[in-house]
Amino acid sequence: MSILEVKNLTFTYGDELIYKDANMRLFEGEHAVIVGPNGIGKSTLLKLLYKEILPDKGSIEWINYSKVGYLDQYAKLNPEMIVKNYLYDVFLPLFKKEEEMIKIYESISLADEKDYDKLLNRAHRIEEELIEDNFYSIQSTISNVINGLGLDNFILNEPIKNLSGGMRAKVILSKLLLEEKDVLLLDEPTNFLDIKHVEWLIKFLNGFKKTFLVVSHDEYFIRNIAKTVFSIENKQIERYKGNYDYYLKEREIRLENYKKEYINQQKFIEKTEEFIRKNIVRASTSKMAQSRRKMLQKLPRLAKPISERQIKIRFINDTPTGRDVLKVQNLIIGYDEPLVEPLTFKITKGDKVVITGKNGVGKSTLIKTILYQLNPIEGNFEWIQNVSILYFEQLMDFDEESTPFEYVHFQHQDYDRKTIFGILASYGIDHEMCLRKIKTLSGGEKMKLKFALNRNVKSNCLILDEPTSHLDKLAKEALKEALIEYQGTVILVSHEASFYEDICDYEIHLSN
Repeated sequence: MSILEVKNLTFTYGDELIYKDANMRLFEGEHAVIVGPNGIGKSTLLKLLYKEILPDKGSIEWINYSKVGYLDQYAKLNPEMIVKNYLYDVFLPLFKKEEEMIKIYESISLADEKDYDKLLNRAHRIEEELIEDNFYSIQSTISNVINGLGLDNFILNEPIKNLSGGMRAKVILSKLLLEEKDVLLLDEPTNFLDIKHVEWLIKFLNGFKKTFLVVSHDEYFIRNIAKTVFSIENKQIERYKGNYDYYLKEREIRLENYKKEYINQQKFIEKTEEFIRKNIVRASTSKMAQSRRKMLQKLPRLAKPISERQIKIRFINDTPTGRDVLKVQNLIIGYDEPLVEPLTFKITKGDKVVITGKNGVGKSTLIKTILYQLNPIEGNFEWIQNVSILYFEQLMDFDEESTPFEYVHFQHQDYDRKTIFGILASYGIDHEMCLRKIKTLSGGEKMKLKFALNRNVKSNCLILDEPTSHLDKLAKEALKEALIEYQGTVILVSHEASFYEDICDYEIHLSN
């Protein structure tokens, strides 16, 4: 049975048409994913389905008022709220039932004897409802979910403000999974998960009896959960009833057929317009030309096939360093308390090293400490004197009201418009995206902008903190190639083994 009907959906961002008369159906119990390159409209579609934003035209209807849960990793939370209270809020109706039951038991001592049985029966009914709803296993239910996503139980007593970006995203995802909605809309749920916890989420979703729709660039993840694939193509939402491998094969066939249809239609339009031009002024053929003009006006035009944007990422090498680039001795990192055991290691010239470990263990804290953004608790570290560091942090700090064009123009005021558009296009940011406010761009497009803004910065040491979180397949491949070609030292924080295994010489694993 269909639980979602999308009809004639049209939506634009600024001057760019994202969807044109697109249609989509989602069925009860369907396990589906949405795929496509950065900027094609995947996250936008989820926001439209959740009715966070409204379409320009068309309708989006959830049948039978389905309860829909949406993963927004950037949701605003009360920073002072304790994690336990945030999660327990899911079970608030059950806690109210328990409170009612306790009040009934307390009232018995003051009630007339004739009312005892009535009050006891009422309290017992509530208790049976609580047992049926697994009220007395809430604590273990919460522990199962947060542990599965890589969080320790101690986090339950922490305020939201003490959490790292990855931990915060996991807490938001945990609450959504605990809510038992009819439909889950998940936008990049594996961004902050290592492989162990990706496996847990795969198992959870495969055992989920209801419906989910997931946006992800993680091929391993979607290959293991998708039973249906929705692909954003040529302003339409194409449905592939099969797993990810079926989609890859079928898509090539469909795209080739679509290109042929588009080419044939363009030839027909050109031929018809030529006939109209030649015959519109002739008395004997004018009516025929007018008839064909009306026919062309009514003809549904196929959108031009969108080819995948080629991306070239590069890092410019500065003067090489000496041998010992970074020496770390008995370094203790953390805030009020140490996060890991004292760290001692040495990174030498040309090393490409990945820092791994579960979320919250201190990977980003280590990076911020060796970049002098945080003070160490104890110990010391020393950079070689002529190191020149280029750092790509996990959370990107942009003026959200500015545009990519304005950023590059401010950086290079002597560049003309054509040059600026060309630079951004080489990083996969097309003409329309250049002029959009940054707040409307996807996470992948923002990361591409960051690469573009630093394309002329010389360095002999790159530090990148989870750079692939939002990148599509083409961008990841371009980044991987750039890091392999780079002659300097690379320090990479990543949870994505398929990305870093071809780049890095060795691993520094953090554990507590």
